[in-house]
Amino acid sequence: MDNNIKNAFDKTRLAGSIAAAALDEVKKIIKPGITTNKIDKLCYEFINDHGAYSAPLYYRGFTKSCCTSSNHIVCHGIPSEKTLREGNIINVDVTVLKDGWHGDTSRMFQVGEISIKAKKLVNTTYDSMMKAIKILKEGVQLGDIGYTIQQHVEKEGFSVIKDFCGHGIGKSFHEQPSILHYGEKGKGEKLKEGMIFTIEPMINAGGYETKTLNDGWTAVTKDKSLSAQFEHTVGIKKNGYEIFTESKNFKIND
Repeated sequence: MDNNIKNAFDKTRLAGSIAAAALDEVKKIIKPGITTNKIDKLCYEFINDHGAYSAPLYYRGFTKSCCTSSNHIVCHGIPSEKTLREGNIINVDVTVLKDGWHGDTSRMFQVGEISIKAKKLVNTTYDSMMKAIKILKEGVQLGDIGYTIQQHVEKEGFSVIKDFCGHGIGKSFHEQPSILHYGEKGKGEKLKEGMIFTIEPMINAGGYETKTLNDGWTAVTKDKSLSAQFEHTVGIKKNGYEIFTESKNFKIND
């Protein structure tokens, strides 16, 4: 690994570790009755306290430090005075900018006891992301990532959203390549050592169609079915990968 790649990995690892730790803190306050603004405030303060910046804040006019997407909201939900209720599922998405480099991650949280179907959706979404991550190494093709996710998700009776995708990341928040969460095996660009990008499958309990609300950000399922998402920032090595946003404290059904 040359020095440029090592430096990029070191910087992304630092940003990613702060992002993962922020979500660990979010886990501690998730309960019925709290507002999504409270989640946003916690993320803003935690990231600032670690000498970093919340990349979503003022990004293309976005006015919050994280995205909070509950139930049928797919992604880019805007924190507000809306309160969480028993049985909700919610995705919290944070991106940290530290020393000029980004770390982007999201995680699902359950509010109290959730339904069996919601739990299966959350678990399937997480498993699809991890199955895709585990195949990563130099020479794997982008289509292999999408194929791996799609095969697992559809086998479980859910659908993969096609309107949003993962992305390259580094000194910029969003870079090439686009990482589709569906696709054909053996198709697309080959991965090379040093590439850094996100894998962030958005999975619906119903159909894959989405629509964006009038605020210009909030994406929801067209059929109002539940949606779930997990996201990691990863780096490609010659014979494998590194997850920059992993938390030792994370347990899928905790």
